[in-house]
Amino acid sequence: MEQFLVDALKEYGYIILFIWSVMEGELGLVMAGTMSHTGDMHLPLAVFVAGLGGFTGDQIYFWIGRYNKKLLTRYLKKHRRKFALAHLLLQKYGWPVIFIQRYLYGLRTVIPMSIGLTRYSAKKFALINFISAQIWAAITIVLAYIYGEEILQVIEWAKHHWYFALPLAGAFLGGVLYTFHRIEQRVLQRRAARKKRNFS
Repeated sequence: MEQFLVDALKEYGYIILFIWSVMEGELGLVMAGTMSHTGDMHLPLAVFVAGLGGFTGDQIYFWIGRYNKKLLTRYLKKHRRKFALAHLLLQKYGWPVIFIQRYLYGLRTVIPMSIGLTRYSAKKFALINFISAQIWAAITIVLAYIYGEEILQVIEWAKHHWYFALPLAGAFLGGVLYTFHRIEQRVLQRRAARKKRNFS
């Protein structure tokens, strides 16, 4: 099974990377950087394909926000707090949010949808989105390329010590989710406090 996955990645690596990037996944970029390190992928092409996938994914979310209000209304009910946070970030920072949203866990799909809801220029969004996607892909893949040997060592260790690796990965992910949840709460609380002061 392991050999099958390795062979599939070597043969269809760029297709898998593109789809993975559309669906938002830094793991796919780390995979591309590591495979570029081992010589199984071409580094500049991997960066371009990953950036193109990230760009495509955000364009889809942007157009959903602009033209598919029915689907967005259902999504909004489940993620009301995230949309409120995205709207607040857009008001405060403007277009640079398009750059930083790729590093904001849980908001990568929400922010392009939120921008699509506004009258923001579709051409301007596409241009900034494309540049930011390529930068995001380059930073992540090049770092994985540089530290490819260390990543391979960690993977090898995890294969033989999965009973340690799984709890550690779960604890790390849980810590990341908790941290972003706390940040989200604080930002929304500050917004509510400002509104209260303005009305008083």
